[in-house]
Amino acid sequence: MVDCPACGHANAAGSNFCAQCGTKLTSTSDTTRTIPIITEDTRPAGEQSTEVLAAIRDLPASNALLLVERGPDTGARYLLDTDEATAGRHPKSDIFLDDITVSRHHCRFVRSQEGFSLEDLGSLNGTYVNRVLVDQPAPLNQGDEVQIGKYRMVFCVSESGMA
Repeated sequence: MVDCPACGHANAAGSNFCAQCGTKLTSTSDTTRTIPIITEDTRPAGEQSTEVLAAIRDLPASNALLLVERGPDTGARYLLDTDEATAGRHPKSDIFLDDITVSRHHCRFVRSQEGFSLEDLGSLNGTYVNRVLVDQPAPLNQGDEVQIGKYRMVFCVSESGMA
C-alpha cells in the first residue's frame, strides 16, 4: 500500500495517483528513459562486412536489399524481390517494422523497368531518402539512406541491374 502525502488515503501498490484526491504519489522506482538524438552520422562511409558484401554481390537481377544500420533491428536485412513491397507497423506488411515511430501503413517500395522508387503512404512521421522528406515517389539509387521512423537503412541494388 502507498499512502497519499496530501490526504493520507491508502492506495494500492503501484498506483501513480491518489484514488481519493488525485495527488501524484511518489515512487521509489523511476522508469523514465531518454532516447538520445543522433545529430551526426558516425558510420564509416561504405563500411560493410564481407558477409553483407557477398549478399549484395549475389543478389539476382532486378532485386534489392535494405540493410538496417540504426534502429530497433540493427543488422536486419530485407529483400525487395517483388514489384511492390509495403513497409509499416501492420503485421501483414511485407517489411514489418515493430516500433511506435512507424505508421501501420508507412510506405511502399515499387520496382519498375527504370529501377526502384519509394512512396510515403501518408505516414505521421514521414519517410526520408538521404534525409530529405519524401512527398512524392522518390527514385532510389545504390547506397541511398532510407529512414522510416527510428529505422535507418541503406538501399543496395543488384550489381546485375534491372532485367
